[in-house]
Amino acid sequence: MTADRLDLGVLMMEPLTDAAQWRERIHRVEEAGATTLQVSDHFDRSPASPLLALAAAAQHTDRLRLGTLVLNNDFRHPAVLAKEVASLQVLCGGRLELGLGAGWMTEDYAVSGIVREPAGRRIDRLADTLALLRALRDSAGGPVDLENASVGVVGFRDVPAVPRAPALLVGGGGPRVLGLAAATADVVGINFDVREGHVGGRATRSASAGATDEKVALVRRTAGDRRPVLHLMLYWAAVTERPEDEAAKRIAAAGLDLEPAELLASPHCLIGPRSALRERVCELRERWGFGYVSCYEADLDAVAPLVTGG
Repeated sequence: MTADRLDLGVLMMEPLTDAAQWRERIHRVEEAGATTLQVSDHFDRSPASPLLALAAAAQHTDRLRLGTLVLNNDFRHPAVLAKEVASLQVLCGGRLELGLGAGWMTEDYAVSGIVREPAGRRIDRLADTLALLRALRDSAGGPVDLENASVGVVGFRDVPAVPRAPALLVGGGGPRVLGLAAATADVVGINFDVREGHVGGRATRSASAGATDEKVALVRRTAGDRRPVLHLMLYWAAVTERPEDEAAKRIAAAGLDLEPAELLASPHCLIGPRSALRERVCELRERWGFGYVSCYEADLDAVAPLVTGG
């Protein structure tokens, strides 16, 4: 982050049709001045398998970081994940940003048949995976012997050998995940509290400015002398002279239990006239200390000039 800009990630959520279309979209993100191309990890909502999509993207850009926002820890065994991460880190020339979370969306578990256990169990498993990734990093790739509830590896090493460990982003909206992220991650993703398994009342209440103050304060207390980068997802973005009308449309489309004024006040929202949005971007940096934000691909034209200093 420089004094007049934020790093910008772009979350690719539009349908994937073929290799040529993917290549064109990657180039558009690069030309907009973004720093990171990101893919999510849902069975129905994500346009492609994230690690495969990023491996393909690595063939078409040598500047963009390549990130997962975020992988569901329940979808891959930790040792398998570590192998795939090492492979992709080598293939993309060390530009991987590994985003990892405990999993949350009920629909993902329902369609896949994977059991959605209580949040505490899922967070326990995330902590176990992070322990393996930290051990590999600390040992410069292995060999690592580690045994916990989710991981039991003997002589495990990164194959292929990575030039350096990927940057680690851990995201969440509850105290325990944010504390884990603050203690372990290079980047802490400040997100909604989605323990309900969908974006319901708890999630939208946790999107407020006050709730964000509390989350950031928790991260700072836990991180201590560590200085992880703080990341925020901009879920709603539009440049408009009629922000209340635009907010009402977004609320209706998503079925949110919010008033337009509440949505517009959320730090996750960037809807309004350009001058007001530039002030909001400054607030993200100065009030909360965010150095890195992401937007949906569909909002790229609105967001990029505001946060990249363009």
